[in-house]
Amino acid sequence: MYLEIVSPEATLFSSEIDSIAVPGVNGEFQILDNHASIVSVLKEGVIKIHTHTKSHLVFDTLHSEVIPFHDDDKILTLQIKSGTLEMKDNKVIVLVD
Repeated sequence: MYLEIVSPEATLFSSEIDSIAVPGVNGEFQILDNHASIVSVLKEGVIKIHTHTKSHLVFDTLHSEVIPFHDDDKILTLQIKSGTLEMKDNKVIVLVD
């Protein structure tokens, strides 16, 4: 599945992933490959991005908000204040503040 995380300033993340866990307004939920289409509002919390490998990812100043999880280097985290998520045709787009 493909993930794009976009803020008003820049694209924070854009890559193939295994799964994503997000802080929905009704609780945290996870999206896997071939998930049904969904649109959801996100609340303040942490997005957890599960990747198969990090070797193709770039960690520069533009992408500095996306950091590796302390317990597992295949999980990346991003702190958000709020956002919106759309999943359709194995592509997840997250708009964040």
